Amino acid sequence: MASPSKPAAQPRQTRQTQAVSKHPCPECGANLEWSPAKQALVCPYCGTTAAWSPSDLSAGDGSEVAAVAEQDLEAALRDPRNQRGWTDQRREVKCQNCHAISVFTDGRVAQRCDFCGSPAIVPHEEFEDAITPQSILPFKISDTQLRDRVRKWYGSRWFAPNKLKSAALTDTLKGVYLPYWTFDAHAKARWRADAGHYYYTTQTYRDANGNTQTRQVQQVRWVPAAGEVAHFFDDELVPGTVGVHPALMRKIEPFPTVTNLVPYSPEYVRGWTVERYQVDLRKAAGVGQQQMQEKLRALCVARIPGDTYRNLMVDAQYTGRTFKHVLVPVWLISYTYGRKNYQVVANGYTGQMAGEQPYSWVKITLAVMAVLVLLGLLLAYSGR
Repeated sequence: MASPSKPAAQPRQTRQTQAVSKHPCPECGANLEWSPAKQALVCPYCGTTAAWSPSDLSAGDGSEVAAVAEQDLEAALRDPRNQRGWTDQRREVKCQNCHAISVFTDGRVAQRCDFCGSPAIVPHEEFEDAITPQSILPFKISDTQLRDRVRKWYGSRWFAPNKLKSAALTDTLKGVYLPYWTFDAHAKARWRADAGHYYYTTQTYRDANGNTQTRQVQQVRWVPAAGEVAHFFDDELVPGTVGVHPALMRKIEPFPTVTNLVPYSPEYVRGWTVERYQVDLRKAAGVGQQQMQEKLRALCVARIPGDTYRNLMVDAQYTGRTFKHVLVPVWLISYTYGRKNYQVVANGYTGQMAGEQPYSWVKITLAVMAVLVLLGLLLAYSGR
């Protein structure tokens, strides 16, 4: 990633495509898949490891793929066509239930939606192509490592139904690459506010018995304050997924995109589901700008002297705005209990987990009754 003094990126002038190169297993001929455990292409049938590394990347026409680079945001918003160009050798399906769009680049055919489990999936075609992922954060945590963590997580859910704890939910564990946007910007802000300084005065009063008492009363002395803040936002993350519940995604962030991204290559997504973004660049840029504004405001608040403040005004300017479209790894379990769909997700690079669960009202009722009985015994004992 660039340092705070990096220049703004230049817009790409040519349409780039990624061809899905053939990587058959040298032993049995099956399609090789990316293995998080071995960080290499591995045959899912005979276990053969292929001699491939990220340094072998090419753009499909024999030329080398450029390193991970920032794209000029203003230029892309004016004319996003230069950023488009997924490979033509792909297949997309859209779930009619959760509306997630899954992209397959290795000839696989989906029977159910990987995000909600619904069989209601239909082929998806769109007139305008999607923006190409420029980079990817490969899976690092293997499914074996995740299954153990998921079992422990379910075991710690005290109020989950017993049936849920005994279910083989880890059998539905799937690895998916989710779309994210990252935004960089140099920000400068001038702020002004009223800074409040606490001081105390002694107040005399009469208590309920008519006796004279004194107490300290907090007062605020307001004085004008102003200043400037400069900050560089590096990889402000905005999810482009609709397949995974937003609250869960925020719980498993951050993804280490600043230091661990690699140039996108179809080899990384072999054997995995890729979700196509449905939060487009313009909307994501607005969300990213709002996130930056909130953080910049917090930086200004930290500069205000005194104990409190009011009437804060922030005048911010952003320059050198750039973006990347990246894919991040997520392990996903999606299951239905009763009539509701639940998800458990894990960061495929760091292993951070978050999940949803149904609750057993029988267990909750028994727990509440036990607490009430305990309180009753304590009150009875204290009253003796």
